[in-house]
Parts: sequence; structure tokens; C-alpha cells
Amino acid sequence: MAVSASLSPTPLPLWQRAWPHVLAVLFFVVLAVAYFAPIVFNHQTLAQHDITQFQGGARETQQWAAEHGHEPLWTNSMFSGMPTYLISVHFPGDLFVYVQKFIALGLPGVVSNLFVALLCGYVLLVALGVRPLVAVAGAVALGFSSYNLAILAAGHNTKSWALAYAPLVLGGLLLAFRQNKWLGAALFTLGLTMNVRANHPQITYYLGLLVVIYGLIELVAAVRAGRLGDFAGRVALLGIGAALAIGVSFGRLYTTYEYSKFSNRSSSELKALPPAPGQPAAPSARQQDRDYAFAYSYGVGETMTLLVPNFYGGSSAMPLGAGSNMARELNTLGASPDMLASMPTYWGDQAYVAGPVYVGVVVCFLFVLGLFVVDKRTRYWLLAGTLVSFVLAWGKNFETVNNLIFDYLPGYRSFRAVSMGLVMAQLAMPLLAALALARILRPRAAVLATGPTPPAAPEPLHPALAKAARAAAGAPIVVVDSPDNLLRTKQLLYAGALTAGFLVLTWLVSFSFDFASPQDANLTQSGFTPQLLSALRADRADLLRSDVWRGLLFVGLTLAALYFYLKGKIQAAPAGLVVIALVLLDLWSVDKRYLGEKNFQTETIAESFQPSPADQQILQDKDLSYRVLNVANPFNEARTSYFHKSIGGYHGAKLRRYQDLIERQISTNNTAVLNMLNTRYVIIPGQKQGEAEQVQRNPGALGNAWFVRELRAVPNPDAEMAALTGLDTRKVAVVDASKFPAVKPATYADSSATIALTDYAPDALTYRYSAAQPATVVFSEIYYADGWQAFLDGKPVPHFRVDFVLRALQVPAGPHEIKFVFEPKEYAIGNTVSLISSIGVLLAVVAAGVFGSRRRQEAA
Repeated sequence: MAVSASLSPTPLPLWQRAWPHVLAVLFFVVLAVAYFAPIVFNHQTLAQHDITQFQGGARETQQWAAEHGHEPLWTNSMFSGMPTYLISVHFPGDLFVYVQKFIALGLPGVVSNLFVALLCGYVLLVALGVRPLVAVAGAVALGFSSYNLAILAAGHNTKSWALAYAPLVLGGLLLAFRQNKWLGAALFTLGLTMNVRANHPQITYYLGLLVVIYGLIELVAAVRAGRLGDFAGRVALLGIGAALAIGVSFGRLYTTYEYSKFSNRSSSELKALPPAPGQPAAPSARQQDRDYAFAYSYGVGETMTLLVPNFYGGSSAMPLGAGSNMARELNTLGASPDMLASMPTYWGDQAYVAGPVYVGVVVCFLFVLGLFVVDKRTRYWLLAGTLVSFVLAWGKNFETVNNLIFDYLPGYRSFRAVSMGLVMAQLAMPLLAALALARILRPRAAVLATGPTPPAAPEPLHPALAKAARAAAGAPIVVVDSPDNLLRTKQLLYAGALTAGFLVLTWLVSFSFDFASPQDANLTQSGFTPQLLSALRADRADLLRSDVWRGLLFVGLTLAALYFYLKGKIQAAPAGLVVIALVLLDLWSVDKRYLGEKNFQTETIAESFQPSPADQQILQDKDLSYRVLNVANPFNEARTSYFHKSIGGYHGAKLRRYQDLIERQISTNNTAVLNMLNTRYVIIPGQKQGEAEQVQRNPGALGNAWFVRELRAVPNPDAEMAALTGLDTRKVAVVDASKFPAVKPATYADSSATIALTDYAPDALTYRYSAAQPATVVFSEIYYADGWQAFLDGKPVPHFRVDFVLRALQVPAGPHEIKFVFEPKEYAIGNTVSLISSIGVLLAVVAAGVFGSRRRQEAA
């Protein structure tokens, strides 16, 4: 005889319901602080290359804002002048900057970034009804995925923030469709607002693809269930939330969109150069765009790094230990062991890799388990998202599909580094893994038996009710595996066998690899002996195989913890804690390979920008505006921009026309072009190692503005570019008649006209001139029609482009004042929309939250 018992649970007080969440948040703070302990406790900084370069490019803007109380929207510190939209611009209408500060708890930059990633992952799972302990495990899996830490090491902070907030979007999406549409819409809107304002459109795009895949699966389910109207209502509600969320960042999006039309992400107006004799024809513009986007494509086999981080050797600059094959070979040769600090262990096809994309072997095991135990709609969605992620990341390695996607998927052509597509898998796999863990750690079945043997068909009884049931029946509790428990155990064993078997197969197959890298030829040319190269390849093999055995250990421990729980040997809490510890240890130890002690430094970013003697010499020149060319690495560094107005700079989206000028003229050392850009100083590196750089003053620099003797018309952009070769830019300017038909060719006899820059601001330039006759004046400033307005004695006048990149103005005789002011309408409109949307989102989130809470209470 079996007796079942049931108790009506008494609602817990608020503080008892809240304390697990408070403990979880504190745990996340501890984790983030511990990982970045050198920053918090030793006042060190993270050596982030891109952030250092950003500080160089943003220096003029930030310094001007600090001294004058407003942030200029144009800077002359990079590429002879460009908008600051993609460098350093704030939008006062975006009120969510205060929400960002509140969520980050005042923690230092990268510390708060990791904390928010953990917090948002936790909120996602709690919103799905997962118990706090499992939600912590899922949050750790999401937050410590290796890509999150690797991009922080590189300084890709906006990308990392966009990823950190992505789980909020998914949490709101699932909550809106599966449970409470009002609370779900509120969370979705808040998450998307923060994700979009992180200002990394490519991450938001991939997140959008994951949302669309989910929507398609829900649409099919709604059609089958005959609830299409309800589906449409929820989509509409989320659509309103998405519109408001995008509106908060409308200023950034609008200005970036307008700028993109003129940036090097757009196509050049110039025809491709003819090939050199004997060389193949240049690829088409479309193929060039593809090649640019697919330059960083993840290898098909390289996808294995999600499970085995060192499958392809880890990184392009990996430290090797004293026990490595390379160390022994260096010792044999009597060579310095210093080389071990940075070895090219990566042997894949990408040009450079800072670290693999690794989601964790424990996560992969639980992901496989999720394919068995999680509900069909959810697992189909997350599996589809993962597979799409793989395909997109493969890029040129799966051209048959990716060429079509690149050509026809709306907006996709704007992005590069398609390997970033793996962020979809980075979100989907830990989420499915956490849901699988939640399914396994559900309460086991129990039976209250009043006879000497358990009944043939035991009646399940929650263990939490065992004590009360025993008191009611006066008989012992006998725990018997229910059919559900037996099924879960089988599914667990199947998933463990598949994951472990795949790892063993990887180990076996690795003996057929040669571990040769496409870059090995360069190593041979740089002095690597055949013995060193052989030792390096042996180390690559050892790295792979050691990670396979490491993975088997983690899978075995995770499997054991969950198996013993299902068999009633341990409780859910200890099993969950073991899994949390394993997920954390697995990911933490791999993350430290790519963001560890070596990445911290004692000097601040400001201290890293110390002026050299050459900089100090140039800074003695107190003229209002002139430019500097650092010939050492002009177009891939922003250090020069920190101190001077630079011909070069560091940015992934410079103006398209300026890029063309670099490729066609500046790279050929056309001094006439450098002169028209007012290149007053040239920094030349020392001829010998350790020798100080030198400064040369360029006597041919044309100054801030000058009058030309002739304005010559050419028929098209190609002719305009070609005319710069051999052009005396001091005397002659060329204008593209196809773009400026109203500007007529002219010659000028007056050689006595003078002009001078009298007042300088990055976004406002004032000149005084005197001319006996009407004339044309050329300014050594980059032409950018979208925002710059010319004024003559306070009245607006049209200006035009000459010499492919410069501004010009036809002026009347006499003494007059010319002023150029940069006031783009996109900024003003965008800021207004951002303010209205910020208020709208705050009101909508509060209203949806209140209404949703009431509906939930009424349903209860």
C-alpha cells in the first residue's frame, strides 16, 4: 500500500525569497573583483590596445570638452579631420547613462563589465523560473565564456558590453512568449535598450538573428495551436519595446548611419586600378567587400575550440613552459629561453588569434544533455541558433552559403570579422546547458510504503513532503526511481557517453594531424631551424591532447555529481554547487591563459602617453593648426594623435575618400598632397635600433588656407584623383564637374591676396582674408558636406570640394571674414529623439512591470 501526501505551501516572506538573489549578486561581485584583483587592490590597469588607441584619437575631443564645457563633433587629430561620432561623443538626451551607472554598482570599468555579464545571465534564467543555484551556474557559463575575456584584453569594450546585456533581451523574449507578456516586454525593452546603447551594431545584429529564429519557431507553434492572434499581440508588444529601445540610441545610430555612407565601409567612387603586367585582374568591388568581411573566418575544424580550447594551439602568442619541447630544444641549442614567453602555437588559417572561442567542456556536455531533456521548442531554437552561428563564422570556409548570405541578408554587408558570428553559439549553448541542468536537478520522486516491500507502481512523492507523509502514515519512506528518474539517468549517461566519446575520438584523430601552420614559412625565414619548428609542432600536439584529457576529467566529474543526485546519494544543493565549481574552474583556468597577470600594468593610460623629444620639439610650435606625419606606422597608431593633429591615426572606419587618398597618393609619397594637407612636421624613426626618432620640418606645407591661380575642372572622381599626380597644389586646384557642375573653371591674376586662420576650434574655424579681385581659396581641411557650413561675414555661403578631399570657397574681393562651423542636423535630431525615447522607455518599463505584476497576482 502506498500513501501520498500533499501540503499547501505557505508563501515565504519577501526577505526569504530575496536573500538567495542577494547572495547571488554578492557572489558575482566577488567573482568579478577576484578576477580583476590587480585593478581593484593594486591599482593597476588592464593593457587594452584598442582602448589605448582610442584615448589617443579622443584626446583632442576630451581635452576641448574639459576646457570649454562642450564636446566638439569634429576632430582634426586623426586622418586630417573626421567626425567624432565613432570616437567619443555623448548624447545628453540618453538618460540611460544613469541606468548603466546604477547597474554597474560603481565598479571599475572592466570589473563592472564582467559583473554585469554575470548579473544579466542570472536574470535571464531566474526569469525562466530556474532555481537560483542553477541560475548561478548558467550565469557563470555565460559570463566567463572565453571570448568575453579575450575581447576585454584587446580593448573591445563596446562589444563586451553589448554581449553582457544580450541575456536580458533573451530573458524578456522567453518570458513574454512563455509566461507573462507584460513583464517579458518590460525586461526585453530594458535589455535591448542597454544592448543597443553599448554601440556595437554587429553584436546586436547577431542577437537579432537569434531572436528571429526563435520567432519563427514560435510562429510555427502558434499556427499549429491555432493561437496566431495571441502570437501577433505579443510580437506587437515586443515590437513597440524594440522601437523605444532603438529610439534611446537613435542619436548614435542616426549619426553612424549617415557617416557610414562616407566611411571606408562604403564602396569607393574610383575604378579599380589596372593590374600590373603579368598580374591577375583586380577583384570586383563586391568581391573586395567579401574578402574584407571574410578576412577573419573561423575554420570549420576550428569550431572544435568550443569543446577543446587548444585544439588549434590557443593563440598566436602563447607562453610555453620550461617542460615544453621548445624549451628543451632551446636549451640544447644554447638559445635564450625568453622566446618561450610568446610562441606562435596557433596553427589555424587566421592571420592572428588572441585566443580561441571556448564555451567550456562542462557547458558542451550539458548542451548535449539539453538536446535530450529540454522541451522541443526551446532546444530546436537553441540548436538552430548554434548551427547558424557556426555557418556564419566559417565565412570564406563555407562560401557556397556565406556568399549568398553576404549578398542578400539585409545589412550584413556592413560588418567584418565574420568569426564574431560565434557569439550566437556563445549565448545559445550556455542557455541550453543551464536549462538541462535545471531539468536534471528537479526534485526526485519518493514513495511512502506501508507494506514490507515497495509497491509495483509507486506513487511519486516530493522529498520535501516526506517528513509530513511519514507522520501521517506512521510508515517509513522508501525512495524508488520513478520512470521519469530512470529516463533522466539514461539521458544523462547518453550525453556523457557522446561527449566523452567525442573527446576520445579527437585524441585519436589528432595523431593524423601534422600541426603545420600557414605561418610556419615566415618562421623559417625569420631564423627558426627545422629542429625548433619540429619542437613547436610537437608542443602544438601536446597542447591539444592535454586539453582533451582535461576535458574528460571535467565531464567525468560533472557526470558523477548529477548521476549520484539522480540515484539519491546526494541532494540537489551539493550537486548544483559541484557543477557551479566545475563550470567556474573550467572557464576561469582557460580565461586566465588569455587575460591573466601578463595583461595588467602599473602605468595608467595617460602615463603611457609620454611625449618623446620629437613630440616636445614639435609642441614648441604654438601656431593654431598644422599637421604631423609619423612615417613609422602612420595609419595604424593613434599615439601621434594624442599630441598632434595627425595625417594618420587608428580607426576601423575612416573616411572612404581619405582611404582612397592614402592608397593612391600618400602611400606613393606624393609631397604635393602632403603639402596641401598642411603637413608641417614629419617624424622619422631612428635608423638604428634604440636610436631616437627625428623631426623634419616640411618647408612646402601650404598652411591653413591659400589662394590658387587656377581652378581646373575634371569630368569624374578618377580624373580628379589622377590629376593630383604631378599637380602644383599651391597654384592649381581641381574640381569634379560631375559632382559640382555649378562651379566653373577659372584663372586668377591677383597674387597679392592673403588669408590667415584667426581662431581655431575643432568644429569651428575662423579666417580673415583680403583680396583685390574675386578668387578661389582652398582650405587644408577635409571636405565633409554632411554638417559643415561656410559663412561669409556671418551669412551662409556654399562651399565645394577640390583636390579630391579638401574644402574650397569662391570669395568676393575685399577684406572679409570666413567661418566654417560643424553643426550636423543628425546630432540635434538624434539627441531629441533619444531624450523622448528615454522617457518613453522608463515609463513603459515601469507601467508594464506594474501591470504584469498585477496580472500575475490575479492569476495566482
